[in-house]
Amino acid sequence: MATMQFGDQWENVVTREEFPLQKASETLAGETIAMIGYGVQGPGQSLNLRDNGFRVIVGQRPGTASHARAVADGWVEGETLFGIEEACARATIVQYLLSDAGQIASWSAVLPHLTAGKCLYFSHGFGITYRGQTGIVPPADVDVVLVAPKGSGTSLRRLFLAGRGLNSSFAVHQDATGRARDRALALGIGIGSGYLFETDFQKEVFSDLTGERGVLMGALAGLMEAQYGVLRAKGHSPSEAFNETVEELTESLVPLIGEKGMAWMFANTSVTAQRGALDWRHRFREATLPVFEQLYARVASGEEAGIVIAAGRDPNYRANLQAELAEVAGSEIWRAGDQVRRLRPRG
Repeated sequence: MATMQFGDQWENVVTREEFPLQKASETLAGETIAMIGYGVQGPGQSLNLRDNGFRVIVGQRPGTASHARAVADGWVEGETLFGIEEACARATIVQYLLSDAGQIASWSAVLPHLTAGKCLYFSHGFGITYRGQTGIVPPADVDVVLVAPKGSGTSLRRLFLAGRGLNSSFAVHQDATGRARDRALALGIGIGSGYLFETDFQKEVFSDLTGERGVLMGALAGLMEAQYGVLRAKGHSPSEAFNETVEELTESLVPLIGEKGMAWMFANTSVTAQRGALDWRHRFREATLPVFEQLYARVASGEEAGIVIAAGRDPNYRANLQAELAEVAGSEIWRAGDQVRRLRPRG
């Protein structure tokens, strides 16, 4: 295992060189992996595992859109595609990748098939960390592990097909067999992780919920809406406001930041941009720091989890969600975005 140093803190990381695919295959030899859930992470992880030579089956309820998608992806009814209960019964490793609400709803069907020595796998620490609210408490004689890709299942699949990888965190919550850690690492390599860094279930879900509500989506969307609104109110055209707020960020700056880092980005802009960005970053940090502190406190207390669980149980949630998404899509900033995307050069 390699280590990375950040100041006086060291992190444990595992690379493909240290835990190659051949070792992963040997670790899981004779195992059958059941993918339960074929929505966000399920397709990418299961297809990558299948392409890497692991024995994979999919568990889905017939008649659902996810079941139809699994069939379209080449999973065969009665051979590699089964109902949830049968897939769990056939498997030695159960990858439990339903939505958080789906995991709660299906737990009673899955639990009887988690017999001694099996491995229960998550890609999110929600169900275990908030088990007092979710009711997800695994038997003591099974391994419970986590591998959480740091991106969408779509990105995981695309990078895999491109010969690259998406970094993932990994954790062991329960080691009943003495093999839990190796199983987790083998699965992490099998799904196509670039490298794996160690965490625990609680830290994973606390950082994940904070990130989703913060920089990755919630804060990003709010900042974009605020800047776009100010520019429009000051007389700038929709195209100008959108390009300065979104297009330049997503099409130019973010890819370069990901490749080179923020300091490189600052160094490779004009003095006008450098000075303004370096000065104003402090003001934005101080302005948003209290919001992030409040957000993290709500995640740690379980308050945000309670909101998610209640929403998932609301029979009108899907309809209400579509109305919310339609409002976002119909706002001027994103209608302007539709127009800008249509004008992008096509190579």
